[in-house]
Amino acid sequence: MARAIAIIVARIIFSFIFLMAAGFKFADIGATAAYITAAGFPMATFLSLVAAFFEIALALAFISGAFFTEASLLAGIYVIFLAFAFHGPSHWQQNQAEFGFFVDHFTFLAGLLFAAVHGPEKWALRHSLVK
Repeated sequence: MARAIAIIVARIIFSFIFLMAAGFKFADIGATAAYITAAGFPMATFLSLVAAFFEIALALAFISGAFFTEASLLAGIYVIFLAFAFHGPSHWQQNQAEFGFFVDHFTFLAGLLFAAVHGPEKWALRHSLVK
């Protein structure tokens, strides 16, 4: 029972993180677009919206357990992309705290990979493309 509770708490935390990220994007899509533009990406407003809706989809997958393994793997790819795109080595000389932000993404990746391997446990919809 403790395992199931720990996993549902982790699923709630993952969901909350991605819902919060999407909420911040929707709250000020212009600021998010400016941040994306500053990183050198084109079509920043469009990318901001895509990221926000993607984060909502991830949150729904984590909380429901549907496509959990796939969501965990996609979230891991997304998190590492964000680490390099927005906190990578080119940012470290300007602000040493960026290195900490960069490393934090790998900690998050570790949790996501662990989740992908162990699955959503109890209280989950069991839809998956991976067997």
